[in-house]
Amino acid sequence: MKTKSNRVVKGIILAAIASIMWGCSGTVLQFISQNQAIPASWFLSTRTLGSGVILLIISLVLYRGKTFSLFKSWKMIGWLVAYALFGLMANLLTFYMAIQTGNAAAATILQYLSPLFIVLGSLFFKKERPLRSDLIAFIVSLVGILLSLTKGDISQLAIPMVSLLWGIGSGITAAGYVVLPRPIVKEHPPIVVLGWGMFISGILFNLHQPIWVNPPVINGTLIASMATVIIVGTILPFGILLYSLNFAPSDVVSIMDAVQPVTTFVLSVIFLSFHMSFLEIVGSVLVIVAIYILQKGRRTLEDETELFIE
Repeated sequence: MKTKSNRVVKGIILAAIASIMWGCSGTVLQFISQNQAIPASWFLSTRTLGSGVILLIISLVLYRGKTFSLFKSWKMIGWLVAYALFGLMANLLTFYMAIQTGNAAAATILQYLSPLFIVLGSLFFKKERPLRSDLIAFIVSLVGILLSLTKGDISQLAIPMVSLLWGIGSGITAAGYVVLPRPIVKEHPPIVVLGWGMFISGILFNLHQPIWVNPPVINGTLIASMATVIIVGTILPFGILLYSLNFAPSDVVSIMDAVQPVTTFVLSVIFLSFHMSFLEIVGSVLVIVAIYILQKGRRTLEDETELFIE
């Protein structure tokens, strides 16, 4: 039991590090999307293809022939395509658009609802009955979201409606990139899975918007920002998150997303002159508390089940 507990703690720490990196990346993304006037399609094509190529080169150095072993199984190929389409592509697009049409703080708190969507998916597809903690978490998170996005006045939104919709989509797809790769990372190195996922996403994004067609004005600020997003906001955190799934289950890993909104809020206040009202802060804290309640209830059930089995 102690060994298993240590493995879970290791997974949690790795997931927290990934969340901090995403928090930093979210702030940089807002700067890019709102100050550099970069078209979303070009940015996503460059980010995914660049990340995929770099990761595959690293995979070839570390694992050589194992880099292609994933393609020996049609089942693994199916999971990989699903991960690339409904996990990586969908999440990167929805999160970027949520930030571009709103702000990084709101987009991050909406994406943080992914654990709720994971549970809802289990309830819908596996026909599991909701726990009392699930219902409490849902109500608390709903109140938190309303406070965060309306500042206490339900007649108005603190962000545009389109940003709210993109943000909800980001939360749903964030659940996808946590759940979908699990069957693959059990048999293949995380960096290989991420590399192929990003590469496939990059190819598909480039079919719509090739990176060499109508590129924005290239300058030092753009290069530094893109490098930060690709390395700190894509390669490292996605890879670390995938690696963390080897030590902790997806529902436990997803709770560490709480670190991401805190990081984004702090950096947005410092570097982007972002101001949050008291009710927005309360709402954001309620969302984080709701996910904690959700995860605590799930972990308690799992521990009770293990004791019963033993």
